[in-house]
Amino acid sequence: MKQVKVGVVGAGRMGRNHCRVLSLLRHVDLVGISDLNAVAGATVATQYETQFFAQVDDLLARVDAVTIATPTPSHFALALRCLKQGLHLFIEKPVTETLEQAETLAETVALHDQVVQVGHIERFNPTFTELKHVLENLTLAAIEFRRLSPYVGSNTDVDVVLDLMIHDLDLVLDLVGEQPSTIAAYGLTAFSGAIDHAVVNLGFAHGPLFTVTASRLTEQKVRSIEVTALEGYIEGDLLNKQIAIHRSTIGEYLQQSSRSVKYRQESVVERIHVPTAEPLFLELQHFVACILENSLPLVPISHGLNVLELAMQVRKLIYGNLADIGSWRALNNIAHPHRQVALAPMEIN
Repeated sequence: MKQVKVGVVGAGRMGRNHCRVLSLLRHVDLVGISDLNAVAGATVATQYETQFFAQVDDLLARVDAVTIATPTPSHFALALRCLKQGLHLFIEKPVTETLEQAETLAETVALHDQVVQVGHIERFNPTFTELKHVLENLTLAAIEFRRLSPYVGSNTDVDVVLDLMIHDLDLVLDLVGEQPSTIAAYGLTAFSGAIDHAVVNLGFAHGPLFTVTASRLTEQKVRSIEVTALEGYIEGDLLNKQIAIHRSTIGEYLQQSSRSVKYRQESVVERIHVPTAEPLFLELQHFVACILENSLPLVPISHGLNVLELAMQVRKLIYGNLADIGSWRALNNIAHPHRQVALAPMEIN
């Protein structure tokens, strides 16, 4: 099979990871990387034995495909340049900064034959793949997603909805296959002036109740999916690649003495084997395979547009009355306040 000549635009954390994976993939020739920061770009190029291009057009002229791993505001213009040059395109999430840009980009993609894939990486997480198999024959009541991170190290170019929550909104849409009929959104800001912590309830005409929590205020990194079904309770850990199914749970209180009472719970727990493959490796491998086979990617531009539309609806609700935890703390002279502003559910026509 032929080698696909690939270039990376963006030398930040994701760009470095793209270079690392692409340098290991079969049928890929990592031609080079481009970034506005020449020092960062040259450093990554040296690390992965490729070439640094100060001018992005010089890189685009030498490749068959491009992965865009730059800050979100630059996605739209870069994507249009790549499409006009006939290049296959992998673009990190969120697909664009605005919904209007995403719609224009989708219309442009429809006029071209290139492979265009959006980087919703959790679709390729082996834990989510196995979890979907587990859920196939269950009667689902509720599903809760939690995606929590410390503020230090978080991506503050966008708010927590577009940085973290958008991953799980994409998984919700993948599970249900339609937009929600109702949305109730809650949120607050603590450090950035943008949404730092958000909780969303999503209702569907034919589906379980979804609760999605995203935060960059927690001192522990969590990526979990918890499913309540009539046949059992399922815990999925996207970070540690684990799935546990709890069934036939029995709880009882045991009086060990006149002053001591102990609670005991027993259940049947089934542990599901989850492959240890890296999601980014699987994601970029899929992108290259789609180019070689001329096939539609798992996450095409239409899916990126749909999840961005949902994320924008969530953001509109929250920003309508956002709580500022810093201002509230100063006003009340309290060291560690906790506050949320609840907004009325929004009916989606």
